Amino acid sequence: IVTMTPELFHSRPGSPARAGAALRQLHDAGEPFEFRFELFAMIDEYLKVLSTKDIDLPEGYEKVVAEAEPIKTLLAEKPGALVPSHCDPLCENFLDDGTRMWIVDFEYSGMNDPLWDLGDLSVEAGLTDAQDMEMLTAYFGRGPTDEQLGRTVIYKAMCDLLWTLWGLIQHADDNPAEDFWAYAINRFERCKALMTDPAFPGHIEAVRKG
Repeated sequence: IVTMTPELFHSRPGSPARAGAALRQLHDAGEPFEFRFELFAMIDEYLKVLSTKDIDLPEGYEKVVAEAEPIKTLLAEKPGALVPSHCDPLCENFLDDGTRMWIVDFEYSGMNDPLWDLGDLSVEAGLTDAQDMEMLTAYFGRGPTDEQLGRTVIYKAMCDLLWTLWGLIQHADDNPAEDFWAYAINRFERCKALMTDPAFPGHIEAVRKG
């Protein structure tokens, strides 16, 4: 059994599919978790904290935060079903024996839209579009609908926005654990690239149509 990394998700055949199957098993567990993962409450909280810090923000930051507002409204109007979710699906939280995967470290777990876990894992593992489809197809037992794919892509952008804000706070607080400015900028650039991709409005529209 190996502890997964982004590199292993690319080099071990079938890894995205096994991760999709493991997440489906978790989401189908039925027993509700006590905590609820509130994406936009966390974003708002981080924005509030950042407003009290004296740091230079990445270029284009205000524009991306403003563009996240309609997404917040959309997901409030079209919420996903709440299921027991991991909520922090780092690659290292997946253990693989080549046949199946296990998920560990449920510190941040809570009730959430299941597609958060899939979108977040895609970002953490740096999955390609083809690997996204492999993961989603294993998860649903068929190809995803436009609405399901749209939700996944939206959550890919939102998880990078969330962790960008978290990284900026760590940077402002001079957390010495790592270079949090570089961490935040990398996350932010990826978020910005996804939200300015010509396909992104189509994903939003697919969720709106349901």
